Amino acid sequence: MLNKSLVSIDQCSKEDILRILDNARKFEENPNRKVLEGKVAATLFFEPSTRTRLSFETAVNRLGGRVIGFQDARTTSSSKGETLKDTILMVSNYVDLIIMRHHLEGAARYASEVTNIPIINAGDGANQHPSQTMLDLYSIRKTQGKLTDLTITMVGDLKYGRTVHSLIVGMSHFNPKFHFVAPKELRMPDEQKNFCDEHGLHYEEHTDFTEEIINQTDILYMTRVQRERFTDLEEYERVKNVYILRNEMLKNSRENLRILHPLPRVNEIAYDVDDNPKAYYIQQARNGLFARQAIICDVLGIQID
Repeated sequence: MLNKSLVSIDQCSKEDILRILDNARKFEENPNRKVLEGKVAATLFFEPSTRTRLSFETAVNRLGGRVIGFQDARTTSSSKGETLKDTILMVSNYVDLIIMRHHLEGAARYASEVTNIPIINAGDGANQHPSQTMLDLYSIRKTQGKLTDLTITMVGDLKYGRTVHSLIVGMSHFNPKFHFVAPKELRMPDEQKNFCDEHGLHYEEHTDFTEEIINQTDILYMTRVQRERFTDLEEYERVKNVYILRNEMLKNSRENLRILHPLPRVNEIAYDVDDNPKAYYIQQARNGLFARQAIICDVLGIQID
């Protein structure tokens, strides 16, 4: 089992990942299991969210638990100056589990250090998004029939994109090859490239998003250029539409290619891609329910039959 809280994907061994993915498959077969009856989960979203918050809340409800929390920090005592520590300690009095998204990197780890209640990191700044990684891995295994020896192309905001940072770590157990496609302002940080070097993971960096790269790819992972991460809006305007995936670009791609996106999208995937059978981002979001049910049970030490 995981060590109570899940704040970073690097806590998870290969065995942890495979166990959670196997349990996610069980939840896809039967999502309504009353294993959380009598338990209460708090969803503390200091930063906006749609899919992550709703899928976690749906997961708790389908498992028979109850949910309290907030989706706007301005409606809480933090707007009056209450510290994160005090908020976490106060909420810990009421619940069995805390699911938290925060704009500060390291906030989830800090929360896990000040309370004995399990913490699930639902995204902390540009740092980590481990539950997204689990649903991404589930989507990859489901569409490819395996996790090993795949070529994964990541496109867009690789500097601030916590989903791609976490996915590199999650895939490191399975011998992937990566293509990193980004403008120089948003290229993959050295920390993630050093991780690849240390773990013997092959990667290539590109500034052009070409059909040649797409045609070598098994998983095409598109990302949004995140306006909220930029302090210089002129820089954001320069790069926001630099890569747009259009349906015609997929005409010679591999049959097994699947397109993933953590969503929301803005302009980076044209709407004519939606009807292509290789588009998988809507199903990917659905898989988030099953992966998050499995994570919740794992951190609470609940066995799944």
